[in-house]
Amino acid sequence: MTALPPLYLSHGSPMIAIERSPASDFLDQLGARIERTFGRPRAALVVSPHTATRRPVVLADLRHTAIHDFGGFPAELYEQQYDAQGDPQLAVDVARRLTEAGVATEAVAAGGLDHGIWTLLKRMWPGAEVPVVPLSLVPNWTPKQQWDIGAALAPLADDGVLIIGSGAMTHNLRRFFGQRSNKGADVAPDVAAFQNWVTDRGVARDWEALWDYRRQAPHAADQHPTDEHWLPYYIAAGAGGANSPAVRLHDSVDAGLLAMDGFAFGPQAARLMAA
Repeated sequence: MTALPPLYLSHGSPMIAIERSPASDFLDQLGARIERTFGRPRAALVVSPHTATRRPVVLADLRHTAIHDFGGFPAELYEQQYDAQGDPQLAVDVARRLTEAGVATEAVAAGGLDHGIWTLLKRMWPGAEVPVVPLSLVPNWTPKQQWDIGAALAPLADDGVLIIGSGAMTHNLRRFFGQRSNKGADVAPDVAAFQNWVTDRGVARDWEALWDYRRQAPHAADQHPTDEHWLPYYIAAGAGGANSPAVRLHDSVDAGLLAMDGFAFGPQAARLMAA
């Protein structure tokens, strides 16, 4: 199998599991596109901001089920299930690779998929055809530290592991929920400016600017009052490596505010655009 391009995917609201949108349509096709281009992944290693720890932890259970870690949504959403096989051996391997790279990491015999993981995978592989290994996010580590985690895990892509950073391209929820009913709203100019800056810097392989996004990106604090939903981008990008440009696979914006962009990284990333 050719090395799988690591991905950064926006999950946005957990309603993406049951609502139709441009982002859900993209995800509905993405699993098949990956299989058509590269074959079915051996496993998906997924980092989500909703599983956060003080240091990296890998969940090494044999099975994982959906966790409904949210409130105030329709009953239909709580009825959604996702029962996926785990990969304990891969989980131990992930912990070993990170620890050997100087990032002390523990594999624990625990399971569960937070909504940043299962809502995406339910769209990509509705039958849970791909085993899943969740890796926690350390939310107070810098973008460069997140990049280094991805770089340590990069060889797994050569072994059929799909590395996914799950988050949100923009994530100002106070602003979003204040306008959520306005589904047809035009994209806010500051949201578009942030999207364009990130995309342009990724194409230019200007990783140092991206690591310093909080200071250099336009309206960064407005798009990410806290940056835990953006940090998984750097894990995926680090796994893709510094020599290849980021490839934007999808861009859409919910209610004009919540950007749902998806990116692929590494030397094989552009193949997903043509698939």
